[in-house]
Amino acid sequence: MLVEHLRAGGHDVEDLGPATLQPEDDYPNTIAPLAQKVSENKGAMGIAIGGSGQGEAIVCNRVSGVRAVVYYGCTTDILRLSREHNDANVLSLGARFLSTHEAKEAVSLWLSTPFSNDERHIRRIAELS
Repeated sequence: MLVEHLRAGGHDVEDLGPATLQPEDDYPNTIAPLAQKVSENKGAMGIAIGGSGQGEAIVCNRVSGVRAVVYYGCTTDILRLSREHNDANVLSLGARFLSTHEAKEAVSLWLSTPFSNDERHIRRIAELS
């Protein structure tokens, strides 16, 4: 669903899977390759999907250069601010809490929001390293 939505929007997508829900999967093993790819490719952005999105974001944030944020509904301001202020490069979606429509809207907004490049935000991001 999201892959098709992103491609239809003109985005170059590499789907790292899994293609179907695997309840016994250990999400760190599934999400770590996404975080690695984002870390290794300047300007790359990633979308992680999990039940709550929390664990997936934690995995991503353990990889140098990755700034993952979680979204599971409510105000979309957090999506915009995560890009404008934090230059987040991974969006972790809480699938248990979002409809397909909400997930598509969230991803579209997040991907279309640029980093502000304000000096204070650049400085703060550098401090994370």
